Amino acid sequence: MPHPNDQLRLNVGFLINQSVGSSRDFVFDNPRLHLDPDLDLNGLAGTAKFTRTAQGLLAQVKMDATLQTECVRCLTAFLQPLKIDFAELFAFSPNSITDAELLLPENAQINLGPLVREYMLLEVPISPLCRLDCKGLCPVCGENLNETTCHHDDDAVDPRLSILKSLLDKE
Repeated sequence: MPHPNDQLRLNVGFLINQSVGSSRDFVFDNPRLHLDPDLDLNGLAGTAKFTRTAQGLLAQVKMDATLQTECVRCLTAFLQPLKIDFAELFAFSPNSITDAELLLPENAQINLGPLVREYMLLEVPISPLCRLDCKGLCPVCGENLNETTCHHDDDAVDPRLSILKSLLDKE
């Protein structure tokens, strides 16, 4: 059984001796995938197209997945959809290396795991919401306002601020 981290490892050696412009599509459909050290993806699906260029192998990757996360407003667990679309060049020699500094390994086994991990993490929102109209938690009792309606005394005012409330009442 292959190691889970090897699920995105591809043998592209056959493309090295092909003519410029030759390409091959690799299709992915993984129900669950763990990318070390900390990313667990569900339903990873997509393609990676490798094209032979004069400088190296161009990887064009399009993938979708979901990530189990927590809503910042109501603290409910939900699946956050993620979508990545990127292109990176795996250079044949250090002379044709790009800013990403990706060099084709000698064994021609490319592991897309680290790249997919980085691009997926960039897609995770800073403040994930289960839905755009999430009402959050009740500030008094902590109940999820998406599931229930709280009937707390809305007029309860800190006695130190009651003078300010009286100013609002006069208008």
